[in-house]
Amino acid sequence: MLNNEFIDLLKTLIRSPSVVGAEHSFFRVLQRELEERGASVTWYEGVLVAQGKKPFSTMFSAHIDRHGLICTGPNEFQFAAFIAANKTDLLNNSVSEELMTKVTERFNSEAVYAYEPWSGSYRGAGVIKNSYICEYRNNLIFEVDGLESVVAGTPIAFEDKLKIHDGRFYGQLDNVLSAAALVHMFALGFEGTAFFTAQEEAGKSWRYLLEWFRRFGGSTNRLFVVDTSPFPDIKTTNNQLVVLRNKDANAVFNSEATSIIEDICRQENIRYLHKDIYLEAINKNLVAQGSAPQSLGSTELGRIVMASQGMVDGTTIQIPTTGYHTMAETASLEAVEAFLRILHLLANKEN
Repeated sequence: MLNNEFIDLLKTLIRSPSVVGAEHSFFRVLQRELEERGASVTWYEGVLVAQGKKPFSTMFSAHIDRHGLICTGPNEFQFAAFIAANKTDLLNNSVSEELMTKVTERFNSEAVYAYEPWSGSYRGAGVIKNSYICEYRNNLIFEVDGLESVVAGTPIAFEDKLKIHDGRFYGQLDNVLSAAALVHMFALGFEGTAFFTAQEEAGKSWRYLLEWFRRFGGSTNRLFVVDTSPFPDIKTTNNQLVVLRNKDANAVFNSEATSIIEDICRQENIRYLHKDIYLEAINKNLVAQGSAPQSLGSTELGRIVMASQGMVDGTTIQIPTTGYHTMAETASLEAVEAFLRILHLLANKEN
């Protein structure tokens, strides 16, 4: 399953910009790739829906936005996710914010480029020379050389190419890796539904998804949300090939759906871990040492389960990664192959 066709697709998608809040051009790329693989594609505000001949047999969702910058004034750039979420300051109340505050310096010297959000047309290139938390605005600010003429509202993507080294993918993988997997599923004969959502990094994607289910879904709907899941280093990441959850910070997931994935993992000898149990064990030690516990994380599924009041439930399937929200994010080829195998077997089981 992890063949040259999938790798070529991933290379194409990772080169196509999809900054949070400016994903339209990426939807156009996805539409082409999906229709070439036989999917029926429909656009809605904030979500692209790809369907096969049995749309309600199995339903997957992946967010397609990636981190980047947005021009907010003359030669002024801010972190796009915080602008899209209408945040005026950093509260450090989420995993993303905690990490971003810590790793601002990692983006220094990164090559970036501006693009027109609807068409994806190139608008110039630059390099990040500095990033910092502004004490007046309490937000993440970037200084960029080379994009002085860009006007406010222009998205700025990180210049990215897929690299493969020592059995691992390298690049800004969250969450283009999962999106590529769902597109590839149609090449393997997938007949269900795949949702590709915008603005997940801004905490908004679940709203677009819930609107679709309220209009077209059944009284109950089982959804499998696919994503990446960060770990501190490669050694820790390699302890498992796939990451499952019983819950996140927002809601408890469907135990039956989680058990189905667990059964597949056991049958296929795929190592797995429950991220909530892993974090609770870490938090127990942190609290014992007098430190603040970590967040259990806020997922697209948890938000929609909580908001839909039982109309939508399901579970998550995630690829373990390192280098969260950087250009050096990595995932092992073995984990990606196992992830694809799970999706394929799950789709066949649900038919």
